Amino acid sequence: MSGKVYLVGSGVGNINYLTLRAYHLIAQSEVLIYDALVDEKLLHLVPETCLKINVGKRAGQPSTQQNQINRLLINYCLLGKQVIRLKSGDPLIFGRVNEEIKALNEANCSYELVPGISSALAAPLLTGIPLTDKEVGRCFTVLTGHQPDLLNWSALAKIDTLVILMGTRNLNKIVAHLISNGKSPHEPIAIIQNSGTEQEKVWIATLKTIIEQVSGLSLSPAIIIIGNVVNLRSMSSSISLPLAHKTVLITRAKEQSSQFSHLLQQQGANTLEMPTLEISPPSCWEELDLAIEGLSSFDWLILTSANGVKFFFQRLEALGHDLRVLSNIKIAVVGKKTASYLKQYHLTPDFIPPNFIADSLIDSFPESLSHQKILFPRVETGGREILVKELQKQEANIVEVPAYQSGCPETINPQAWEALKNKQVNIITFTSSKTVKNFYTLVEKALKTQSKSDILSLLEQVCLASIGPQTSKTCYDLLERVDIEAQEYTLDGLTEALVNYFS
Repeated sequence: MSGKVYLVGSGVGNINYLTLRAYHLIAQSEVLIYDALVDEKLLHLVPETCLKINVGKRAGQPSTQQNQINRLLINYCLLGKQVIRLKSGDPLIFGRVNEEIKALNEANCSYELVPGISSALAAPLLTGIPLTDKEVGRCFTVLTGHQPDLLNWSALAKIDTLVILMGTRNLNKIVAHLISNGKSPHEPIAIIQNSGTEQEKVWIATLKTIIEQVSGLSLSPAIIIIGNVVNLRSMSSSISLPLAHKTVLITRAKEQSSQFSHLLQQQGANTLEMPTLEISPPSCWEELDLAIEGLSSFDWLILTSANGVKFFFQRLEALGHDLRVLSNIKIAVVGKKTASYLKQYHLTPDFIPPNFIADSLIDSFPESLSHQKILFPRVETGGREILVKELQKQEANIVEVPAYQSGCPETINPQAWEALKNKQVNIITFTSSKTVKNFYTLVEKALKTQSKSDILSLLEQVCLASIGPQTSKTCYDLLERVDIEAQEYTLDGLTEALVNYFS
């Protein structure tokens, strides 16, 4: 395959404000060449095999020369790689992308520009400052404060609103130029540092008072907004989602994480997946096959997970049967998600226990269980036995058959492990006892220790969130605490619990 370079804008920094195009490109990149201001959480999106090269330029610090960056882009492109050149904000706003484009053209390298949301637009919005207003902000200008002596301050002083990037090092000069060219010393000014991140800070003042207010502080990276629109901040609703700036580690199986990730991202969270479960077919289909061939002899089919539903119906189809073989059997499911998954097969369960946990199925079962013949397709090993024991106590004739296996991955996801080690994870979610056990095992392996105190120390500043009582019990056994427990034992319920806690 021929190589290609994608010149991608990473936006304001927060992964939630990344464009879909950028998200998909980063997730498929072979080489990632990125700037200093790119949020490190974006680096977790790349494949494990991706080569990551930091070429960031920061004032006063050693930085990669532009001609060296150009050579990296060209060399990897000519090697046939899909290269992502990840730049902060939008690639065509106050960057040096034109030099990179010129070099790529001269080397006959294919490239594509992918826009990003500039902090010039996003930072004011996220802080609740409108850039325009029909009374006090009829226009705005975006400029760089990198070389203030070269700008026409006489003209700029007449503009309603100024948005200045890379200007904090020259703040004294900017203020002096504006006041000397007719701007009122009482003109409002806002400085927004690290917009869209956990480290975001905002200073509100006037041209007369701002220098004293921020004296001695390190302000970069920040943008400066000057104009009467700054005073409208109190009239605007600042966007603040409950889980904004929180990184949530999801420990579900890889193929089951996307729905939960979406729920959390809607609440502002950055999500990072660390699969602790690997779902696969059972070691042998024989028992399930025999049960399916004898379905007419069963009174009830009990399904306690989406995996149970998925593998049962896949096997039903593989054996050449359709849904008509279920016409005389009643179906009980545990949990909304299991019921939802069942609906994909155009079936509605006859019974769902009210508390969404297997233990409550017995207490509220709609008819006597005595002498009922029940088929229970389940995980091959490691499942909880309480449901089976309770059914047997009620004199039900229960037939357990392995429908799938749920094992622990061999190794920990490297991106998740880096985030954990570097204290970049704020919340870890557990959706079953097995996710807790396997998480513990994977961290124990990664730390190369059997010391429980080492594992607990790693998680000291991390909030532990559980989907329900049984999962919480395992958390207490292994991790010695739970900070949040869902009232409704579903993914929606766990999301709601996190939102309530952090609100």
